[in-house]
Amino acid sequence: MVKINFDKTSQSVVFQSVVVVAMLQRRLDNAAPTVYEKKNARRGSSEQQQQLDFSVHDPIDEMEIFDLIRDIKDPEHPFTLEELNVVSLESIEVEDKGVSQVVVHFTPTLPHCSLAVIIGLCIRAKLTRSLPRRFKIDVRLTPGSHDHAEQMSKQLCDKERVAAALERSEIFQSVIACLYN
Repeated sequence: MVKINFDKTSQSVVFQSVVVVAMLQRRLDNAAPTVYEKKNARRGSSEQQQQLDFSVHDPIDEMEIFDLIRDIKDPEHPFTLEELNVVSLESIEVEDKGVSQVVVHFTPTLPHCSLAVIIGLCIRAKLTRSLPRRFKIDVRLTPGSHDHAEQMSKQLCDKERVAAALERSEIFQSVIACLYN
């Protein structure tokens, strides 16, 4: 087990090191995760086929955000984040009046999950690529769901740290695999 020190001078180094160490580990943190039934709450195809009018402000809601992130694959198992109950509709907050903001709280399957940062990076990358630029995106661990939830949440909300992490080839490849496989 790797001891993680979260002092102020080494946070960005630790952020990247935790992710790389976790990716290189061959053992599973959670060898037998609980798998939940997927919800059939997707929007109907008739809404998707409506005529597009780009002059109209189309508000985004929690269901749209959930639809974007529910099928992200877990980095450790062949299940989606929805199937592992890592993300849920109830853990998403959207404000699209005035200041546009999305806040997603996710819950790792274990309080010592070594891949929680990768999961957070996947959610953030998916939303950044999918949402209009007007949105401020915050991805956080559910308070109390991880041994280092507060520190990891702070790092996931720091754009510079996220960008630096995604510049590392191993991390970027892991995120891409979760988003597109």
